[in-house]
Amino acid sequence: MITDTEIRLKGLKVLAEHLGDVEAERFIALIQREPFDYTTWRQGLDEDLSIEEISKKAMALRMKDTEQGV
Repeated sequence: MITDTEIRLKGLKVLAEHLGDVEAERFIALIQREPFDYTTWRQGLDEDLSIEEISKKAMALRMKDTEQGV
């Protein structure tokens, strides 16, 4: 299990890599400003996919992260 600091650093790194520094900061500001339930939001993203499709997406993402050292 990693520390809270490590999670923050990895999260910021991923956000900056994928969104750029400015948009990463905007994303963080949006999350802090608005009442936000990540679990509820996340549940709706893959509702049209089967369990197998979600699993394949998760495994592909994990492989990509492993290859990139994230």
